[in-house]
Amino acid sequence: MKAVSEPLRADKKKLYEIFQARDERFDGRFFVGVSSTGIYCRPICRARMPKEENCAFFSTAAEAEAAGYRPCMICRPELAPTASAAVASSALAARAARLMEEDSSSGTSIEMIAKKLGCTDRHLRRVFTETFHIPPVQYLQTCRLLLAKSLLTDTDLPIIDVAMAAGFGSLRQFNHVFQLHYKMSPTALRKEAGKKKRSGPHISVLLGYHAPYRFDDLLRFFQLRAIPGVESVKENTYQRTVRLYNTKGAAVTGWIQVSHQPDKKALRVAVSDSLVPVLSQVLSRVRQLFDLYCQPEIIRPVLQDMNAYKPELYQHGVRLPGCFEPFEMAVRAVLGQQISVKAACTLAGRIAEAYGAKIETGIPGLDRVFPSPEELLSRLETMGDKLGKLGVIASRSQTIESLAKAFIKEEIIFDINADPETEMKKLLEIKGIGSWTAQYIAMRTMAWTDAFPESDLGIRKAMPGTSKERMAMAQRWRPWRSYATVCLWNAMEHESDAREGRC
Repeated sequence: MKAVSEPLRADKKKLYEIFQARDERFDGRFFVGVSSTGIYCRPICRARMPKEENCAFFSTAAEAEAAGYRPCMICRPELAPTASAAVASSALAARAARLMEEDSSSGTSIEMIAKKLGCTDRHLRRVFTETFHIPPVQYLQTCRLLLAKSLLTDTDLPIIDVAMAAGFGSLRQFNHVFQLHYKMSPTALRKEAGKKKRSGPHISVLLGYHAPYRFDDLLRFFQLRAIPGVESVKENTYQRTVRLYNTKGAAVTGWIQVSHQPDKKALRVAVSDSLVPVLSQVLSRVRQLFDLYCQPEIIRPVLQDMNAYKPELYQHGVRLPGCFEPFEMAVRAVLGQQISVKAACTLAGRIAEAYGAKIETGIPGLDRVFPSPEELLSRLETMGDKLGKLGVIASRSQTIESLAKAFIKEEIIFDINADPETEMKKLLEIKGIGSWTAQYIAMRTMAWTDAFPESDLGIRKAMPGTSKERMAMAQRWRPWRSYATVCLWNAMEHESDAREGRC
């Protein structure tokens, strides 16, 4: 999750020029502290331009807050898009930052995060501080404060619920930390922002992105692959059921709806009240699902030569479709081997109907959560026989059983903190998973940016020629071949037979 590069970070004159130009390409990549007001802003802020000598520049919001600045009420730094972890100078620090964002509402600690990453907390503190110029505990606290600020501004949640959702242990602690850092109480900030009126049994928050953003392409992709009962796309909105686990390990269920707000350069995420205790997890997964970490301006110089091969093949602002639930996505990939997208959706829907827990959402067509690996294994005596009744052939049933065991034993990492190359080797050891399936799973569950399943039917139709020729051309597109793959799929979208054989 790197912000500005070190050379640019040192060039304060250049950063001030970017700030003056309100260059959207740098939104989220640095923040500006204004000494005359004590406030820090995004580089796109429309407030009155301060003098250059009154400006200090920071790589992250956490660094600005550590220096004593409080967030601007106009440009709202909590809505700034997050920079891509793929370009961070330290993979360990980037993974730690992602975990802090995802687990901020769970009361996690730096020691717990270090344990998840397989290192000592001392080593994590050293590497993180070298990368982000602040200790990780400061970054974690800023994640909580900015989430709380967003909830205070955009929702009518009671203050105590805001405190708990943001990961503070008590209302007293929340009030103390908020007052200390922002020089006002949570109640005062809410009054200044204006009280929001509840429109239903849910809250709604904004998540920013780096423009341009091809939301309609993503929505079309998800609509074609929606699992009946679990997810759907209606009225330009993606919606799905959710099951996550709170700090005590208890299951929490509910629903989310994601729509586009192009005027704000953000996605609006509606979240059922039941999911407020796991809100940071929900928002982190939405960011991955909709690839909100992507910086199109970094990708374009590498992929724009695709248009020399075929006009308008590369689409600026293309996004990588991620996933919300890794096991669900992995099973969906196996089901989609050598059959149509529609048929794979039908099979996945049957599994959800037969073995997924039923929940009430109040949304027509959404009434199931996809079964967990534990549920599948515990409910099925013989995987092949039981899934065979649903139309799943025996070989794929056995592959799904092996996948479920790998999830339960945590033998393979299926998230954005994984090393895709390492985890793909493990996937290939599972009988029934070949190169195409492994790359597809890595691309969507691990946010791998460099997948290129050249044997995919859509790719072969978009790039006629030999396998060797396709691979040679794709070498130019590294490390963004996953985005090139999506561009190729989009180019073939109008030909239904080109969708056969990919999930």
